[in-house]
Amino acid sequence: MTKYSIALLLLLATLYSCQRKSDNADVAVAENKQAKGMMQGVWIDAETEEVSFRVKGDTVFFPDSTSQPAYFRIVADSIQLGNTSYPIVKQTAHLFVFKNQNGDVVKLQKSTDPDDMMDFEKQATPQTLTLNEVLKTDSVVMYGNQRYHWYVAVNPTRYKVQKTAYNDDGVEIQNVYYDNIIHISLYQGARQLFSRDFKKQMYAKNVPDKFLSQAILGNMQYDHVDASGFHFNATLCIPDGASCYLVETLVGFDGRVGMKVLER
Repeated sequence: MTKYSIALLLLLATLYSCQRKSDNADVAVAENKQAKGMMQGVWIDAETEEVSFRVKGDTVFFPDSTSQPAYFRIVADSIQLGNTSYPIVKQTAHLFVFKNQNGDVVKLQKSTDPDDMMDFEKQATPQTLTLNEVLKTDSVVMYGNQRYHWYVAVNPTRYKVQKTAYNDDGVEIQNVYYDNIIHISLYQGARQLFSRDFKKQMYAKNVPDKFLSQAILGNMQYDHVDASGFHFNATLCIPDGASCYLVETLVGFDGRVGMKVLER
């Protein structure tokens, strides 16, 4: 056998091996269409008979009005819902048993009650939680025999903030909120000393990225005035949770802004 033939055989063997690996990878990630087909319909908790979710096509819909629909796949022995994979314990046409993110076994059965569909027909689209109107506060303060007037406006925006939560089944869901932009104006008599919009991104040096990504800039409250300037306290909170950062926002007489974490 010539050197050319040996080289050709080695090349063909390498190509065949790569093709086998590619084929095996495709098989490993292939979606189970039959299992997905069995998921179509409304599923209820086998014990409480409360509605858990509805599956339609490639999407899971939740009965509450704030949880966003999630794309799902069934691959191997797991259901991939959003960014999370849950092991499947048992699946038939009318029974679905899986382990949630805590390792608890959740047993669902397919609903045969037409009334269970009403939980999903009531809501055309999931609600996005938001402040519906501008909140305004202002006051006059005296410092150094000078009269100052501060003004704060909390303005709703269309900037969406997604918050990860878990429902009663221990399944990850996404709720969507709208963030706020807060405006501060400061006057000495009729002369404007300061005017600026504050967004939550401006507090990135004071609040961890992971927290900030799910938080909203909720409020800005006046605290006091001293030689350093006017002290306002900004609250950045994860909605529907107890986690908040209270960040002092100092507006100096020269218009410079300083920030310092007071509480977390």
